[in-house]
Amino acid sequence: MERKTVPAPFATRVTRMPRAFESDRGREAADIVPELTGQARDVIIGAGGSAPYLHGLIRREAEWIAPALDDPEAALIGELARIDGLTPDVLDPELRRAKRRIALLSGLCDVAGVWDLHQVTGALSDLADHATHAALRAHVAREIARGKLPGQTEDDIDSCGGMVALAMGKHGAGELNYSSDIDLICLFDETRFDLDDRMDARAGFIRATRKAMASLSELTADGYVFRTDLRLRPDPSVTPVCFAMDAAERYYESVGRTWERAAYIKARAAAGDISAGEQFLKTLTPFVWRKHLDFAAIQETHDMRLKIRKHKGLGGALKLEGHNMKLGVGGIREIEFFAQTRQLIAGGRDVDLRLRGTCEALQALADKAWIEQETCDILTADYAAHREVEHRLQMLRDQQTHSLPSAPEEFDRLAHLMGTDVDAMRSDILERCARVHEVTEGFFAPSDAPVPVIEQSEELRAITSRWQSYPALRTERAQEIFERLEHDILSRIQSQDRPLEMAANLDGFLRGLPAGVQLFALFEANPQLIDLILDIVSTAPHLGTYLSRNSGVLDAVIGGAFFEPWPGREALEKELSGQLDKVSDYEGALDTSRRWAKEWHFRIGVHQLRGLISADEAGQQYCDLATASIAALYAVVVDAFAQKHGAAPGRGALVLGMGSLGAGRLSAASDLDMIVIYDAAGVEYSGGKRPLAARPYYARLTQSLITAVTTQTAQGRLYEVDMRLRPSGKSGPVATSLDSFMSYQKNEAWVWEHLALTRACVVVGHPELAEAVESFRTDLLRDRNDEDVIRQDTKDMRVRLADAKPGSTWDPKSGVGRMMDIELLAEAGALINGCPAQDVYEQLKSSEASGWLSTEEYQILSETYRLTWRLQSAARLLTGDKLDPDAIGMDGRAFLMRSTQTDSIEALASQIADACLAADQVITAALDRPAPRQS
Repeated sequence: MERKTVPAPFATRVTRMPRAFESDRGREAADIVPELTGQARDVIIGAGGSAPYLHGLIRREAEWIAPALDDPEAALIGELARIDGLTPDVLDPELRRAKRRIALLSGLCDVAGVWDLHQVTGALSDLADHATHAALRAHVAREIARGKLPGQTEDDIDSCGGMVALAMGKHGAGELNYSSDIDLICLFDETRFDLDDRMDARAGFIRATRKAMASLSELTADGYVFRTDLRLRPDPSVTPVCFAMDAAERYYESVGRTWERAAYIKARAAAGDISAGEQFLKTLTPFVWRKHLDFAAIQETHDMRLKIRKHKGLGGALKLEGHNMKLGVGGIREIEFFAQTRQLIAGGRDVDLRLRGTCEALQALADKAWIEQETCDILTADYAAHREVEHRLQMLRDQQTHSLPSAPEEFDRLAHLMGTDVDAMRSDILERCARVHEVTEGFFAPSDAPVPVIEQSEELRAITSRWQSYPALRTERAQEIFERLEHDILSRIQSQDRPLEMAANLDGFLRGLPAGVQLFALFEANPQLIDLILDIVSTAPHLGTYLSRNSGVLDAVIGGAFFEPWPGREALEKELSGQLDKVSDYEGALDTSRRWAKEWHFRIGVHQLRGLISADEAGQQYCDLATASIAALYAVVVDAFAQKHGAAPGRGALVLGMGSLGAGRLSAASDLDMIVIYDAAGVEYSGGKRPLAARPYYARLTQSLITAVTTQTAQGRLYEVDMRLRPSGKSGPVATSLDSFMSYQKNEAWVWEHLALTRACVVVGHPELAEAVESFRTDLLRDRNDEDVIRQDTKDMRVRLADAKPGSTWDPKSGVGRMMDIELLAEAGALINGCPAQDVYEQLKSSEASGWLSTEEYQILSETYRLTWRLQSAARLLTGDKLDPDAIGMDGRAFLMRSTQTDSIEALASQIADACLAADQVITAALDRPAPRQS
């Protein structure tokens, strides 16, 4: 463990002084080391005169301790190095000698305040690491020498033949207490052995483990090194003391429990094959750290606390006599569970919370606003003070005890060792335990107060009585949590103007939930989310349905940045790319991209629903999200494809966004129009083991991209994709070469295809290729000079669209004078004027600037488009499809009116009809007159 190095002798660093409970024994201890004087001698008197165990250590290691105190840090490092050099013939007695020395050194540095808690526990943990490695190495070496570990040689001795000891608990965190046992899980890397040899290897490692544990824990005339406990391994009643990593991994994946997840927060490869151990811990990351915020861990940890108290008989009122400083009320374990549970909740999403040390974890939780800084400061200070009391208890007689004395005399002895008086010590401990209990208990324990029954109308009861039959409430655990929530939910429902309507909408949400424990635990820990859910399901049922199928997106609401300003496309792409870089497999990358996009998609919807952003802002944000998602995932697809078929020939490919994607304006339910263009630049084949010719290479790469975006994984689909705007439509190749694209656009494309090209925008691809495509696009728009043809073809297209999709009052997209109609005129104007802008408002502005549209006409079209877009954006958020104001409820209609800035649904219908009629007249008139080209 990391240690502070302070180049100063012990005596000059004493900050507190133990008092001798037995003065004669204290002076006797000091006389054993006469070369120590001043404060160093006083510490020896206080420690030796109060703690019989320290007195014995001073007697046995007097010759070593005196020079060691000149530089305690150097003495510790030297002793650890001596352990590393021990030979098997002297291993057991010399390990015990090292234990005596380091126990004495750390004990004196502790009671005198020369080392802080971190240094003391770090020194003891370092001793455990080095001693365990020395013991394993020696006994594995004997198995190798006897030929019991097939294929292993002397070169494998230092890595213990692939065996590792995982340090758990306080040992793993570098927080060992003074007389602690060490919790170890011993595993071996089965991949180092042929399949036929693995059972022999397993037997050899089991023997080596048993003998190594005996070297550490057997009590001899020289004492012992550490008591060892191997019971934290999977299913210890039936599994051997050392077994294969693969078997352990399968166990945790299939039946691992919450307490085991918590245990692995502190797990560390401490001895043996460290690299193999670290790789094993890495494979357990998905088991320990869940992808979603795991509030169900609160109840599970609380249940575990209660079981421990009941088993140890530690319940009841706080009484100092015999009080367990570790497991009792307000004790050390309360603080550790408090930190670990919050780490389990949020550590899956935030790697900065994946810390082993308790105090470090508390500070990280405070830094990330999961707890208040004041809470962190209280628990950190009380944790350190609790640990000091625990250490003094164990220093007295080297007993693995955590309980305060029952006899007054022993209380007095403890107070002397701590350098204080009994009354002050008792008052301090009592105050700290009460404070810790108060801070932690409210987090874990649900209220015991009886939940009052809410009177329900017959109509409301008809709805709520169905809830217990839904899949989300099929488990007893889910029912228990929901029963505690139901009163709050019903109270909020009945406080509304239309409780039955809201209850019916919530009913639809609950009915669609596949499971409930995690979500209900999230609500219980964050009651403010209930209001958000009720708001969503009553206003936007489509968003509510989305939420019931993807409830994990609620994690983002309490993740800290949900209501911060929109980061923009570049920051989004960087964030997703960073997450994808951490995923090792392709399927995991697809799931990660979907999970990430869902959260941001949900955030946009909530912000729009709550009036935090306008429809125009939502359209841009949905587009930013889509382009960032495609760009980041494209890099993964390209890399995976290149691993199979070599790097892309030539300059690679690009994704060209078309339609609404290119124009930078998407709704909550938009699919993506895309074209893929490539430039092989004369290179006929890719490199790699399985090369492909350029054309099939890019065709298959494009298909891989489409599949990556559209395929249904465990996390759903990323987006629907439409490639029909590529040259030759459905009949054309899915990927088009740059030369073919340019040739087709110049010589074969219809006017409607050039109209579509006015909205084309590069999403991702090779920079030089992107520049070439955009340059070609702008030149093509600039060089067209047949405005009469453009106008006539546009008029013909209007007729065909009107016949195919005549539209209706509540269809803002199709029909004359509506969105598609206005977009068509805007594109025609951009094509006539050679305007490279993809945005509909800028395209209309270019027609005003050229004189084709008057200022009044421009304003009519712009305002009508804005109105219909607001209606379209709101409709897609509310229903995901066609809008029926009578079917969306009062809250939905209120949102619709708020979004379109109207006073009533009737007024909105009238406004739409009038605006679209005016827009139709403007479009018809414009297409009937010549269009002067903007100079």
